[in-house]
Amino acid sequence: MRKLILSAALSGAAAPAFAASGPFFSLGNTDFVVLIAFIVFIGVLVYFKVPGMLGKMLDDRADTIRKDLDEARALREEAQTVLASFERKQREVSEQADLIVQQAKADGEEAAKQAKIDLEKSIARRLQAAEDQIASAEAGAVKEVRDTAVNVAVAAAAKVVAKGLKKADAAALIDDSIKVVDAKLH
Repeated sequence: MRKLILSAALSGAAAPAFAASGPFFSLGNTDFVVLIAFIVFIGVLVYFKVPGMLGKMLDDRADTIRKDLDEARALREEAQTVLASFERKQREVSEQADLIVQQAKADGEEAAKQAKIDLEKSIARRLQAAEDQIASAEAGAVKEVRDTAVNVAVAAAAKVVAKGLKKADAAALIDDSIKVVDAKLH
């Protein structure tokens, strides 16, 4: 069935070629007229140098495409260079950031150690100052107690002496006291 359809299509397509009647080299034959028109058309194209123009246009187009390809290749290489540069810079920045973090950690640890030492020194100074204040207050209290004891003893002695001491003995006691004080001051 296929062969029948194919042969019918081919015979239908070939029918116009067999439509020409008469000798081939006459103007009555349409095939001959078409051949002459085709040859004249080709001649006109050759006369006006259309194949050369087409070739030049194709060569120009090929050159343009070649230049575009070269430019694209150069741009690609430049982009790869820039990408490599950015990747290198990113690695450097990452390394610097790591170094900065490590340095900050080390500085923080050192600052913490120094702050601990300073705090211990400050506490020691405050403890010493408190101990000094306590010692001073204790010395002041002891002095005050002594002074009070001396005053009480002097008052008691004055009462005792005033009751049982005569005027002559009192004058002698005062003179002796003045000599003792004079000796201790000088």
